[in-house]
Amino acid sequence: MPLSEHEQHLLDQMEQALYDEDPKFASHMVGDPSRQRTRRRMIIGGLVLVVGLGLVVLGVVSQQIWLGGIGFAVMVAGGGYAVTPGHKRTLGSVGDDGQVTLHQEQSKPKKRSSSGTFMERIEQRWDRRRGQDGW
Repeated sequence: MPLSEHEQHLLDQMEQALYDEDPKFASHMVGDPSRQRTRRRMIIGGLVLVVGLGLVVLGVVSQQIWLGGIGFAVMVAGGGYAVTPGHKRTLGSVGDDGQVTLHQEQSKPKKRSSSGTFMERIEQRWDRRRGQDGW
């Protein structure tokens, strides 16, 4: 959804204020290499997917099932490569002097829900909804 003119103007003002207030931090934020890597992964994955689709069509036309199977595998690999993240992101903080300090993300252990199994939770939600609607 595109921004309205007013929202775009406010965003431009905020960006300019950031550049004026802390130019070093703003320069770190401009060239985000992870976006470029993600875009590159999506393009390469899309191209591999199209090549796989071509192999599937070629396998169907030439009536060679093994070629269609290889093409399907190439399609799945290309799609998987396109949608998976390339690397783990690291978070950082900006110090008073403008230096960026990177922090390692700590994985939090997943806690098990104490309210029962998946189906029990679904049934509880259903019962609550029925009670709220006045059935």
